[in-house]
Order: sequence, then structure tokens, then C-alpha cells
Amino acid sequence: MKFLCQIWFDTEKSKLVPQTEWDALTQECITSDNRWRESGHLLVALALHEPSTAITVRLRNGDVSATDGPFAEIKEHLGGFVLIEAETIEEAKTIVSSFPILKYCSIEVRPTYAIQGNSHALHLPDL
Repeated sequence: MKFLCQIWFDTEKSKLVPQTEWDALTQECITSDNRWRESGHLLVALALHEPSTAITVRLRNGDVSATDGPFAEIKEHLGGFVLIEAETIEEAKTIVSSFPILKYCSIEVRPTYAIQGNSHALHLPDL
């Protein structure tokens, strides 16, 4: 089963971490990612640029609009994500618990599913 692991940072606290500390953490994360990738558990790991680099795209009444920046003012921001393969959510939790980045963030672990041919598909309201 695949699990999406969303890496959430406290926006203000993450600004206080010295660059040398981030650089050392990056190296630890690369080593950890490589170990989990080699074991077949880590499928994708990507960091995201700061929220200020985002655009928010909306479709309302047939009109598409895009605005600069994140959708809302938030105290936490999504800093990256990891897609892992694990037998259970407990195994996923064990894997995520070993991520060095966890010292600086919280990680939401959520099971995934394919929307095509799946009885668990989302039922969205008409927009």
C-alpha cells in the first residue's frame, strides 16, 4: 500500500533555523532517503519551495483564475512530501519515525488509493 507523507513546518520557527543546520539536515535526509529507496519503501521524496512562490488556481462558474501566493494565511506550510510503500500504516509510521526531518516538523501520513476502478473514490459535489 502507498502512503503520502506530508511534511509540515511551523512557518515562523523554520525561519529561525540557521542555514548551516539546514545544510547538515539536508545531508542526513539524503542518506536516509537513499537507505529507504534501496529497501524499496521510498518511491518519491520532494521538497517544496517557500509558500510565497506558489500560485493558487481556481475554477468558478467556468472561469479559471490564478493568484500569487498560498490560498490562505497559515501558521504551518507544506515543505515537502514523500510517497512510501508499506504493508500497514504502522509500518509507514515506523519508516517516517526514522526521517531526520522529523526533528523540525510534523509529518502527516495518509493512505492513498487509485480513483479509477476503486469503490473508495471521492464523491465531490458539483462545482
